[in-house]
Amino acid sequence: MAPQKRDPISVEVTYATAEKQSLLTIEISEGATVKEAVEQSGILILYPDIDPDQQKVGIFSKQVSWDHILQAGDRIEIYRPLIIDPKTARRTRQGQTKS
Repeated sequence: MAPQKRDPISVEVTYATAEKQSLLTIEISEGATVKEAVEQSGILILYPDIDPDQQKVGIFSKQVSWDHILQAGDRIEIYRPLIIDPKTARRTRQGQTKS
């Protein structure tokens, strides 16, 4: 028996830096993972600083693993590492406003 052919699905892959944002729409086989879609999208060439072994990803702002199985219409978001801890930034801002 021949393997069952999987239909293609459309997903988006997005990444942003302070200077540039990209949103790529690709067609990928049903049952593909986040990692497969990111690799196929070419975004790793546009942003060589993306490290799949270190950076987190999400679907519509909900964190998922790199081996998460995609659904049609998913938007994969690759998250940049934090430059400063949000609590530290808030404390710094509060200290600057006090006289």
